[in-house]
Amino acid sequence: MASIHADVTLVGGGIMSATLAMLIHRLDPSLHICMIEQLPEIALESSGALNNAGTGHAGYCELNYTPHDKNGNVQIQRALEINAAFEVSLQFWSHLVNADSRNIQSKSFINRVPHLSAVWGENNIDYLKARYSLLKSHHLFAEMQWSEDNQTLLDWMPLMMNGRSAEPRLAATRVEHGADVNFGALTRTLVSYLQKNANFELLTNTKVIDLHRGHGAKKPWTIKVKNRNNAAKQAIESPFVFLGAGGIALHLLQQSGIEEAAGYGGFPVSGQWLICQNQDLIQQHHAKVYSLATVGAPPMSVPHLDTRIIDGKMSLLFGPYAGFTTKFLKHGSRLDLVKSVKPNNLKSLIGAGANNFDLTKYLVKEVFQNQNQRMQSLQAFIPNARTEDWTLAHAGKRVQIIKRCHHKWGKLEFGTEIVAAADGSLAALLGASPGASVSVKTMLEVLERCFPQQMQSAAWQDKLKTMIPSYGRSLITDANLLASVRKQTLTTLNLAS
Repeated sequence: MASIHADVTLVGGGIMSATLAMLIHRLDPSLHICMIEQLPEIALESSGALNNAGTGHAGYCELNYTPHDKNGNVQIQRALEINAAFEVSLQFWSHLVNADSRNIQSKSFINRVPHLSAVWGENNIDYLKARYSLLKSHHLFAEMQWSEDNQTLLDWMPLMMNGRSAEPRLAATRVEHGADVNFGALTRTLVSYLQKNANFELLTNTKVIDLHRGHGAKKPWTIKVKNRNNAAKQAIESPFVFLGAGGIALHLLQQSGIEEAAGYGGFPVSGQWLICQNQDLIQQHHAKVYSLATVGAPPMSVPHLDTRIIDGKMSLLFGPYAGFTTKFLKHGSRLDLVKSVKPNNLKSLIGAGANNFDLTKYLVKEVFQNQNQRMQSLQAFIPNARTEDWTLAHAGKRVQIIKRCHHKWGKLEFGTEIVAAADGSLAALLGASPGASVSVKTMLEVLERCFPQQMQSAAWQDKLKTMIPSYGRSLITDANLLASVRKQTLTTLNLAS
């Protein structure tokens, strides 16, 4: 069996692995990086354009990031954190564009599309207005606009206002410099750049068949892989491994045997889009409009009417419609969920299942929706929507985190989480939203946990502050810092109005 050595091995060819690879390469170009992807090409799973929301989640329009607390007060801290994290991504992407504008062009992966939140009904309008007032008073959201005026709303979202009755009333907020991000295109851009360097190696059509570590301190990991075309096997020895393979990261984390993996499980959710086929309608809408989720729906199924720019072409999507699945990847196996059940997470799974039975029922019900039912949801956004203008397409799979909870045995979480070995030799990313949009901040956290000495060195600190001017400081508390970096990123990435 052939054997190769890599300083860093990344399992999964999506935006998370590509971002981590680019950060490491910029910090220390001498490190040999190996990326493993089991499909024929990179970015075909959760990073693919139609497999994720592509919103550039910044907290501007996603109402699930500003929930009510138990006393009925709107909470904005999560939105502030996500917005600040997205600003970190924008800074890194701006740095890459400025450093090599010939090979990394912003228009290939990011475009300006305003972010709107729209609600109807008095109680929902009251909530949105309270949310607006709180966010508007913070410098991160100072440019947010509010309107209940029909003419203004018609200017903002004509497709949604045409044919709409006067009741129930509708209100909306808007941030003009919102972004649409094609994370599949961004992943391909980053990896294409990395492939020009001798210290980067990409293995596609390659499946991990074993992951283990030798006994003794500082022994490297051995990752055994098999080529899916010719069945040839290789062994990769690496002192650091990152598992960024979407839902399958859970399987690989379990296979690693690290103590920190105990108790973790996954709850898979599928998604579908309605995609507009009528070019006249597509041209009438240039916005991402999010509303409130149905009671009992998971956060990733918040309904939105979404302008997307995919490979230079404007598209219009509505959804996503969530559903239950047993696959952990779009190209996965129906046995993925069963294979993830282990003695050390069985209690967590039982607890999470018992406490989220209503969610499971909701998702199963969604699976059996027919086209007429899906169109009814769409017509709440576009009153004149016609079935013949829309076709159904499958989105990606999301595996939500299940973890131990002493009070309820297990709990289900709708976020992302880094699980790392105590010695920093292995890290895995579990979960979904906000996911790709905060990929840079998330991968910086991986580096801080797994490369602590290097991250504290003067050499890496200087490079980090060049790539991300706000690194080590808070955009939430420092209004002047935000003004400085936002002006630069919006200009570089062509997001300014």
